[in-house]
Amino acid sequence: MTDTTSAFTATSAFSIAGVFGALAFAYFGLAKLLPKTASRTDKFTFVWLAFDALIHFTYEGPWLYFSTFGRTVNGSVGPLAEMWKEYANVDFRWGTADPIVVSIEILTVLGAGPLCCYIISQLIRNDPARHFWIIVLSTAELYGGWMTFCPEWVSGNPNLDTSKAWAFWVYLVFMNTIWVWVPLWLMWDSYHAIAGSLRLSNKTKLA
Repeated sequence: MTDTTSAFTATSAFSIAGVFGALAFAYFGLAKLLPKTASRTDKFTFVWLAFDALIHFTYEGPWLYFSTFGRTVNGSVGPLAEMWKEYANVDFRWGTADPIVVSIEILTVLGAGPLCCYIISQLIRNDPARHFWIIVLSTAELYGGWMTFCPEWVSGNPNLDTSKAWAFWVYLVFMNTIWVWVPLWLMWDSYHAIAGSLRLSNKTKLA
């Protein structure tokens, strides 16, 4: 039997195509739901939030199903299970329903996913209150990423296999660090929006 754990397979192509499909769908939503006069920042935020929600629901949602009530990815069948089995080749915890990962994913799928949709609705209405919820969402996602990997790092990475170069750089590095850099940027942008509004309000009161 051929060992495909380090090879780029049809499952790999399916996984990556799904990510690009989610991104394309997010751009389609942008064209339909935001006015063309929207700022670049708002357009980027819309695309990210739509992409974020789709990944939480269509990728992490099935993983959560495969990993609760006695189920595991390694014991499941189907295209999405095979996709997660491939990811579990580089991070074994995702194949065995690791309780820390399951706990984080419950909040991600049932909390962060719907919150993305709520912020999108605020963005469509141009409701400035979205900046508060963007900070809440971004903080939660950064904390989720930290708690996913920090316990692994401090215990010597017993569940990570970094020998498969393409899977390491695509799955572990790229697909996780974008949930660091984008939330950090969104927090910075929303902080300035909130702080600027409060400073202007304070000046108006003192005038």
